[in-house]
Amino acid sequence: MSTLWAFPGQGAQQPGMLQALPDAPVVQACIEQASAALGEDVRLLDSAEALQDTRAVQLCLLIAGVAAARLLGERGHRPDYVAGLSIGAYAAAVVADALDFADAVRLVALRGELMQRAYPHGYGMTAILGLDQARIEGLLADAEGPVYLANINAETQLVIAGSDAAMARLAEHARALGAGAAKRLAMSVPSHCELLAAPARELAAAFAQVELRAPRVRYLSGSSARLIRDPETLRDDLAMNMSRVVDWQATLTTAYERGVRLHLELPPGGVLTGLARRVFEPGQAIAFTGARLDTLDAMLRQEVSRDR
Repeated sequence: MSTLWAFPGQGAQQPGMLQALPDAPVVQACIEQASAALGEDVRLLDSAEALQDTRAVQLCLLIAGVAAARLLGERGHRPDYVAGLSIGAYAAAVVADALDFADAVRLVALRGELMQRAYPHGYGMTAILGLDQARIEGLLADAEGPVYLANINAETQLVIAGSDAAMARLAEHARALGAGAAKRLAMSVPSHCELLAAPARELAAAFAQVELRAPRVRYLSGSSARLIRDPETLRDDLAMNMSRVVDWQATLTTAYERGVRLHLELPPGGVLTGLARRVFEPGQAIAFTGARLDTLDAMLRQEVSRDR
């Protein structure tokens, strides 16, 4: 049996998320490395005020995920698979040793700037609960204004992206069809749709200057739900994922079908853990945040001993 380390995307951010990480030398070294790569103190990026900025959010998510993974690595643990939802894919690529951390920090800073610059206001994302993909796509086909399917998180938990006005109208129609909720997310950009095609191409140009290697840990794409082994395919997956639909439901299913039986969500938060519990048995989907390190040690070692 195998383990999947999953890295969350934007929306999982929490004020103080870097300060909440365990006080360990390897964690502090990760924060200092990120600060050196940017030429600024990244510890100033996780305040409630700073996290209003897309760049700060994405950098904090990257740093928190990589720092926690390195701490676990220092304690003798290594994933069998990695996957990341949206920006989480960058942390997954670093942990798979396919992308240098300093390069990831600089690329993520640019990614956040490009996304924020493209849509500074009036756009975002909305989660719709209780309707399946076919019904959402039917509403999208009749929608007025720019609005698109963005995330397939679970069978009846989908996310749309677009203008505030178009999303509000579609949310109203979704409620009329029986949706349990339609919630505007803490996102100021319309991610994972064609509205971000131009910023994605600009990011791809920057990626062309960066070295990528074949992943040393099996890397599952959160967009295609497929295993990626080739560096150039990975380059495309990372650069363009801001403009592609996230199919997290299929990613989890693929992991399970490949023998993964323990899903560990790296910080911050536990949203991915809740989604994973729809696929994995109880107790097989856990979150780093809120768990004791000795408890994580025991669970991860148990999976290794089962494999043997």
